[in-house]
Amino acid sequence: MVRILPMPSFLRPSISSFTFAAASRLPHSLTSYTPTRSLPSFPFGFAVPQAQFFGLNSSKLLKKCNNTMRVTVNGYAAQACTTASPENILEWVKKDKRRLLHVVYRVGDLERTIKFYTECLGMKLLRKRDIPEERYTNAFLGYGPEEAHFVIELTYNYGVDKYDIGTGFGHFGVAVEDVSRTVELIKAKGGKVTREPGPVKGGNTVIAFIEDPDGYKFELLERGPTPEPLCQVMLRVGDLDRSIKFYEKAFGMELLRKRDNPEYKYTIAMLGYGPEDKNAVLELTYNYGVTDYEKGNGYAQIAIGTDDVYRTAEAIKLFGGKIIREPGPLPGINTKITACLDPDGWKTVFVDNIDFLKELE
Repeated sequence: MVRILPMPSFLRPSISSFTFAAASRLPHSLTSYTPTRSLPSFPFGFAVPQAQFFGLNSSKLLKKCNNTMRVTVNGYAAQACTTASPENILEWVKKDKRRLLHVVYRVGDLERTIKFYTECLGMKLLRKRDIPEERYTNAFLGYGPEEAHFVIELTYNYGVDKYDIGTGFGHFGVAVEDVSRTVELIKAKGGKVTREPGPVKGGNTVIAFIEDPDGYKFELLERGPTPEPLCQVMLRVGDLDRSIKFYEKAFGMELLRKRDNPEYKYTIAMLGYGPEDKNAVLELTYNYGVTDYEKGNGYAQIAIGTDDVYRTAEAIKLFGGKIIREPGPLPGINTKITACLDPDGWKTVFVDNIDFLKELE
């Protein structure tokens, strides 16, 4: 079974779970709060006195500015110029307090999946939420509380019992102290083992692969006690160097390691916000000669915390990402988010750290 270590108090404050509600009917769980009337900080040190917001001709302002930021004060919308350089944006991204919050995907039988994850993988059911008016149910599972751990958010849409996982999604990684014993438990519970325990190709780490009831793959990695057993999300990309550059600059991730396996014709890169033995990481895989993948409709997104969704969106745009939800508060909820696609079309949602903590409260 997985051993959980207490999280040190100096770790970044985390943010509770969030999923952007769109046509896919992904849920949004955010408690409302009353925003203050103080003026927002403009990205990268630019500020405008309060008196200047009233009576501004935004159309004229837009003509004069290359970079703009919309603000609202007492119901009046205005545009203000920003003069941030790419260097300033990159420096801010590196200092932003970011952490992988959760990964979202859809399943066909929620109770069956919860049973498998808790009994076979040793996860805990952290919370569950049913939204009958939107015809979906969520379940949050992991190895510790959401404010300090990377967790899974499962989505069950009423009446949908099967999803296409596609060829782009790879697997989730779970660190365990004894892979062989975990595999035996999974077999005893009726789980499907697709790769028996043994050393990874080209390395010494003992691994195994299993599938959950919906066909999502999990890689079991033999590792000593770790504060973050849910340790990886693997996605396939068509240009690894392009993806590494994007995640380093736009997302502020660190390239932790890169390994080429010419014998098996693939290269992997591990990126994240801290050492992979203590934090969840993103594993990107490039298969030689493959530039495009089918994403299916099962896997949804990763959520990441940020101190400022506006600055985050500017960085994403600057470094080649596509914003699919402009930064700002969700209607009726006030938690600020922004959503984007990376160069391969993988979706990520950034959530305001303070707003997210308010939701947990």
